[in-house]
Amino acid sequence: MNQVSRIIEAPAGVAWRILTDTREWPIWGPSVRAVDVPADLIGPGMRGRIQTPVGLWLPFEIIRWEPEHAWAWRVAGVEATGHRVDPLGPGRCRVTFEIPRWAPLYRLVCDAALRRIEERARTSA
Repeated sequence: MNQVSRIIEAPAGVAWRILTDTREWPIWGPSVRAVDVPADLIGPGMRGRIQTPVGLWLPFEIIRWEPEHAWAWRVAGVEATGHRVDPLGPGRCRVTFEIPRWAPLYRLVCDAALRRIEERARTSA
């Protein structure tokens, strides 16, 4: 996996909430227009679907879950990005996206997402 990360001046818990609250995904995720899920907060094995910017709905499943630290998913049956939060102190953390080797250009989307997550975290902290 390739990785892209950003240090964010906010507590790790704030970043984790932004990453796991599906109501936040369309705000920070350039590749997500809408989300259809049974609960707002994701968890192990959760299934749902996302709507892409072109209107296509794709099923997803959470396939890795480390509470307060990391999660990964499969979208349309394909392993997609992993998401990780590492605390760097009481008010600082690193958010990392793990990008599959087959999708190196997705790094641009992840860079944009990290900037948006940082903005959300600063206003939420």
